[in-house]
Amino acid sequence: MHWRVFKIGGRIVNKKSIWEAYRFSIILIGAIIIGSFIGVHFGEKAKVLKPLGDLFINGMFTIVVPLVFVTISSSISSMSDMTRLKSILKNLILVFVSTGAVAAVIILIIVNIFPPAQGVNLSLTTAEALQPFQTGDQIVKAITVTDFPELISRKNMLPLILFSIVFGLCVNMVGEKGKVISNGLDALAEVFLKMINLLMYYAPIGLGAYFAALVGEYGKELLGSYTRAMIIYYPLCLVYFVVMFPIYGYISAGKDGVRAMKNLISPAITSIATQSSIATLPVNLDAAKKIGVPKDIREIVLPIGATAHMDGTVFSSILKISFLFGIFNVPFEGIGTYASALLLSILGGVVMSGVPGGGLIGEMLIVTMYGFPAEAFPIIATIGYLVDPPATMINATGDTVAAMLVTRIVEGKDWIKRNLG
Repeated sequence: MHWRVFKIGGRIVNKKSIWEAYRFSIILIGAIIIGSFIGVHFGEKAKVLKPLGDLFINGMFTIVVPLVFVTISSSISSMSDMTRLKSILKNLILVFVSTGAVAAVIILIIVNIFPPAQGVNLSLTTAEALQPFQTGDQIVKAITVTDFPELISRKNMLPLILFSIVFGLCVNMVGEKGKVISNGLDALAEVFLKMINLLMYYAPIGLGAYFAALVGEYGKELLGSYTRAMIIYYPLCLVYFVVMFPIYGYISAGKDGVRAMKNLISPAITSIATQSSIATLPVNLDAAKKIGVPKDIREIVLPIGATAHMDGTVFSSILKISFLFGIFNVPFEGIGTYASALLLSILGGVVMSGVPGGGLIGEMLIVTMYGFPAEAFPIIATIGYLVDPPATMINATGDTVAAMLVTRIVEGKDWIKRNLG
């Protein structure tokens, strides 16, 4: 079989590679569509398939706690050069968090004007505690537990994440003696990721069956809410690309920075074709070189940004949160709610995105932090698959923009003229 080959920004891409990049998403979305049709056709009779869906959901919840601990701890403990960590904190965190916060504020405004689940009224079990971070006591309860066994629960994800970060740092600080533990954590991380991979073979059956039962019970309203969420998300990403990126370009290098935005076209196309920020990295490096970003800056910012700078993920995180509030018929309003959504979105887009399985962990974190029932997980996981192409485009191209902003901080406002002149 011959696959048509074409070239994007110096990177060879063919139809086979595109199919391989999107294959699982296509199969998964196809299974969900088939399940939805079954639900529409058979109505409440389709609820008989729900146990098949519950098997998948329960499996994911069972794996997530050890997965969070070992992946985060191993990622931090295995850093051989702590100067790199200091570099991340000193040179990148300001830009990453700042652009993530801007993205979060934008999507918060959008979902309040156009609620993604407006008009949907499903009789789902309401979450018990939907507004964390409103008082000092709630903040303490959100980030700590009273006893170690309580960490080993998906209901306390944020304390587990913080514990894992501190544990990984301490293993690293021990030095040579900690290498054994670090290697063990790496091995465990690979084991649990392999378990996730095995479980994902069952995902099309599990999610297909779950949506057959869900649509059979709640009808077409749920499907309509997904369409509304996509109508909100896709244009938002396009507007962010053509409006906010040139603004960041202007901040980084004035009119020269705006003109440099033409170099983002190749990374944008590549990211959509490959559905991967990592696969787009070579094209991003080439684009940053053409823009005039210094070699040392682009070779630090872009590889790190490919795994830890995700404005598109920030968009999708708040979309998911507001979507769940809508279908569970809970008002998405209040300073506490917005603050927690802002924190979770930045955590998901800047911190968790750099951890293997971070997308899964981020979705679990949303469900558990707000106290949503288990059936909320596959609902927002589906949104993640539906919005992934434009999210990846914003994530990947945003890395080059971040490199420009970092260069502005390091080298001053005339860096493009100096480096290209």
